[in-house]
Amino acid sequence: MAVTAPANTAPRLEGGRKALLREFWFYFSENRGAVIGMWVFLFVCAVAILADLIAPHGATEQYREALLQPPFWQEGGDARFLLGTDAVGRDILSRLIYGSRYSLFVGCIVVSGALAVGVVLGLFAGYAGGWIDTVIMRVMDIILAFPSLLLALVLVAVLDPSLTNAMIAIAIVQQPHYVRLTRAAVMSEKNRDYVVAAKVAGARSGRLMFQTILPNCLAPLIVQAALSFSTAILDAAALGFLGMGAQPPTPEWGTMLAEAREFILRAWWVVTMPGIAILVTVLAINLMGDGLRDALDPKLKRS
Repeated sequence: MAVTAPANTAPRLEGGRKALLREFWFYFSENRGAVIGMWVFLFVCAVAILADLIAPHGATEQYREALLQPPFWQEGGDARFLLGTDAVGRDILSRLIYGSRYSLFVGCIVVSGALAVGVVLGLFAGYAGGWIDTVIMRVMDIILAFPSLLLALVLVAVLDPSLTNAMIAIAIVQQPHYVRLTRAAVMSEKNRDYVVAAKVAGARSGRLMFQTILPNCLAPLIVQAALSFSTAILDAAALGFLGMGAQPPTPEWGTMLAEAREFILRAWWVVTMPGIAILVTVLAINLMGDGLRDALDPKLKRS
């Protein structure tokens, strides 16, 4: 029996994982908007990855004979520039394609940084309690007391305007949400029977926090990360629009909007196309986040 038990355990674990994935997809796919959002998000990711192959022109390549060229379907348009050109003759479509890389990169870096630091601080605050909890949570309360975009703007102004500093500022602004969410989940889990049993068995505090408690707190964190992804893209675009994020000629969507402000009345496409790109991407991520919440939160699962 001792020899055959491990061989029988692996198939059961594999079957359990498949059952969990089937259950997840069942509840996720019930939300049609979430499925559409997922496919749109995957399309944006594919565009960002294949930008060098599918972009018809370079992101900073200028065509001086085609300044503020309208889209191809409008009178005076050119089939070489499907969505028109900007004030210095750069192809809007190509800049949007390359700009998707910056927006997704910002979302990934901001969410990863805020999630990693926020989860660690939340674990320590919820598990240790006492003065450690008080100090961490009061610092988070101070950060939350400021309007998020205003605080990010101040931080970037202090650090120096750039895309890197914008990402650092946005991560700092988003971090308290992960700390509070992790702390609440840890406080509800740390007195459960499985944690007490692990403690009696001799598990150390680090093992209890990161290997015993944390895996059971991941569902709300995954949902928060998905929703924060879209917030990070919006904040980066806002900072870029205000001149405090990515700097020209970087084809970041917010920076494209900032460069096009003076042409809003006579060249609508220069402003509209980056705005639509931001709208579609953020909406898709939010819809996907709603589906993740439905699939991962037991209270929202319908029988």
